[in-house]
Amino acid sequence: MNSNNIEQVILMLVIAYLLGAIPSGVWIGKGFFHIDIRRHGSGNIGTTNTYRVLGPIAGTIVMAMDISKGAIATLLPFFFHNFTINPLVFGLAAILGHTFSVFDRFKGGKAVATSAGMLLAYKPSFFFLAAGIWLLLILLTSMVSLASMVAFTCTTLATFFINDLFLSILAIVLTIFIFYRHRSNIGRIMNGTESMVPFGLGNLIRKHQQSKE
Repeated sequence: MNSNNIEQVILMLVIAYLLGAIPSGVWIGKGFFHIDIRRHGSGNIGTTNTYRVLGPIAGTIVMAMDISKGAIATLLPFFFHNFTINPLVFGLAAILGHTFSVFDRFKGGKAVATSAGMLLAYKPSFFFLAAGIWLLLILLTSMVSLASMVAFTCTTLATFFINDLFLSILAIVLTIFIFYRHRSNIGRIMNGTESMVPFGLGNLIRKHQQSKE
């Protein structure tokens, strides 16, 4: 790797991190609703809390932005015509930016959507596999956190059936990280107090149980 390549790779890593660091939920909330979502709901800046605090349109926009951050960062080698290192490295830089944002005092979201964006750019079939599992589990459980963790786990297992060791290792690391970031959600799932979206089978069952009490 020559000096020009090294400089370009460093530039790409910085761009990827800064892309990931964009706090979509915070900027959408403040810019269009004059609300800081970090002070409402769960305090998280991601899709679920944006949906809860600002509504489905804002939540969908934030999800699209967060997915785009991971996808664009992963595609940077194609934009720069520089394939010195694996494109997943730049997706990982965006994920780190999203989780430890320089624009949010090195705090951030749980990296689910940005990780999905990385997968969309690198291996679209795996993205649609994860998205399908995630959507199915949302409809069954009404819990975004549970759907995200199971979708990541299933997708990680699927990577073992293709010849891509780097992707498998990164998927394992990200799945562990996703579970860690959702540790408080896991506790609420276990004791039956996890927040639910206002649709799906899980939400109907909970409402039915509450009506009997």
